[in-house]
Amino acid sequence: MSGHSKWNNIKRKKEKTDGAKAAIFTKMAREIAVAVKEGGGADPANNGKLRDVIAKAKANNVPNDNINRAIKKASDDDKTNYESIMYEGYGPSGVAVMVETLTDNRNRTASNLRHAFDKYGASLGTTGCVSFLFTKKGILLLEAEGLDEDKVMEDCFEVGAEDFDVGEEYMQITADPNSLHDVREALEGKGYSFVSAEVQYLPSTTVTLSDADDLKRMGQLLDLLEEDEDVQNFWHNLENEEDLDR
Repeated sequence: MSGHSKWNNIKRKKEKTDGAKAAIFTKMAREIAVAVKEGGGADPANNGKLRDVIAKAKANNVPNDNINRAIKKASDDDKTNYESIMYEGYGPSGVAVMVETLTDNRNRTASNLRHAFDKYGASLGTTGCVSFLFTKKGILLLEAEGLDEDKVMEDCFEVGAEDFDVGEEYMQITADPNSLHDVREALEGKGYSFVSAEVQYLPSTTVTLSDADDLKRMGQLLDLLEEDEDVQNFWHNLENEEDLDR
């Protein structure tokens, strides 16, 4: 769940609200179900999409038992059909927000999102109203401790990464979204283990909030999106996320 300040976002992901922690297992089970049905079966050795989702689930601390149960349920002819829908809107003072959902009831999802946005001084918009402000990229994150920056950078570009960035605690690798799977597996083959590896929408322009009420409402909106089981991911172009009152 990402915005502009990538290093701060990692901290926020590690400090999820209790509601968000409870929802993550449900979110990942849905992604596993879709991967089994659409990716070619329940064997991750033959289903690259499922391998990617399993890696994501483990990065989100989902226990192996939960992962295996979700795979078994999906392969036992589960009739539930999930639909992927992207919503776009505006947070307080015009912050651009994109919300990726996976739902078995689009009316419920739309109603819940409309309520969340309205409640905190935001508004849902039409398709395309803010997506032009974002670029779709594959983003991989490594914990920097103990790693040689030059060696990691060399390995990343060797396997087709587009960019490489280093913070105090983390290294970020950027790849074409269509190459994310191959880049992740190639780097895992070199012994790397990732904090996360997923497609994200990176903002091309950002907005800074200074009003205390706006910061409070934006933080509350993001918390509510984290806790919504239909919401798989969201992105925004808020520059100063570290200032949110949460």
